[in-house]
Amino acid sequence: MNAAKPSLILVPGLLCTEALWRAQVDGLADVARISVTAEHTRHTDIGAIAVSILAAAPERFALAGLSFGGYVAFEIMRRAPHRVERLALLNTTARADSDERRKLRRNYIKQAQIGRFLGITNRLVAQFVHPDRLADEALTDAVKGMAQDVGREGFIRQQTAIIGRPDSRRDLPDIACPTLVLVGRQDTLTPLARHEEIQAAISGAHLSVIEDCGHLSTMERPDEVNRAMRDWLTQEI
Repeated sequence: MNAAKPSLILVPGLLCTEALWRAQVDGLADVARISVTAEHTRHTDIGAIAVSILAAAPERFALAGLSFGGYVAFEIMRRAPHRVERLALLNTTARADSDERRKLRRNYIKQAQIGRFLGITNRLVAQFVHPDRLADEALTDAVKGMAQDVGREGFIRQQTAIIGRPDSRRDLPDIACPTLVLVGRQDTLTPLARHEEIQAAISGAHLSVIEDCGHLSTMERPDEVNRAMRDWLTQEI
């Protein structure tokens, strides 16, 4: 039975660790052999992250990325599409940063370099989760804990990699594996329209919209995300 399970590699987002995917690791263990990469914190280039993940991955695997993890997933698909059996893109965008977003990221890097990393992370938490969940201390403390685990230098590396990432929209029609596109209805960082754009460009892609949910869907609405991912993982190829 175990031999029939697909290998599933999970890629966390900006300022996120394996804790982002804890509910999925626990809740989907019966249908997949799951690992969570930490390579997304170790490099300043999207390509280097993708190469490191591919080097440690089995020959064939399922792949899921959230936000920044989605950017990494797009790069893996460019480099080794034949190795990815299934693809899940959560709370992400195929677009490159606008000039305004790049300017904001460079400002975050400067602030982190002069010792204001904690202030940055506290501001970002308000963007990461649904407004109604900001009073949920267990959730917000978990998000802040992930940010502290990534740390200032990891954050700077991640922002540098994000700034330099390519626009992935032109590559979407080349994706041929079963693809799940998932977003929280109230995600303001990567809104629904960006996911509709991805779904429209990938033949056969399924769009799942999670209600009353912001950017960190896997932590905010784990049961709903697990249901969507279970359907994706057990879909016949």
